Amino acid sequence: MQDVIEVQTEDFNQGALYDALRQDSLANGAIVTFSGLVRDFNQGHEVGDLFLEHYPAMTKASLLNIVTAARARWHFGKIILIHRVGRLAQGEQIVFVGLTSAHRKDAFDGVQFIMDYLKTEAPFWKKESTSEGDKWVAANVSDTQARLRWDKQDEM
Repeated sequence: MQDVIEVQTEDFNQGALYDALRQDSLANGAIVTFSGLVRDFNQGHEVGDLFLEHYPAMTKASLLNIVTAARARWHFGKIILIHRVGRLAQGEQIVFVGLTSAHRKDAFDGVQFIMDYLKTEAPFWKKESTSEGDKWVAANVSDTQARLRWDKQDEM
């Protein structure tokens, strides 16, 4: 089972990604997916579009580390992680995380874990176009708190 981890400018087809997860997954009774979209509002201001930058080698290594950390916690079948970069308009897809597991709790937890780490650990830089000009997006406190809950679970 080879994980799919991609950083790309082009859009993705959720249906095709779901079908890829489902293929040859008879041992897994759960498929959970998440897709993130460009919102029209963020941190108190309207957003026109979003520009995401990254360093390709650093980003790919970071995404691989996140998936590896998730696999160390739970048993998954397949994992697909797609993150887009470049200029994205309102409503466009930014990220897809999907995975298969024998049990739904592991599948839901796994997707949540990957997204929490992705939001705080992956080296993407986001710039929003707003009516007040372009603004670099700072990390949300809530994203950091969501990420830290996994560390607290490790301590228990």
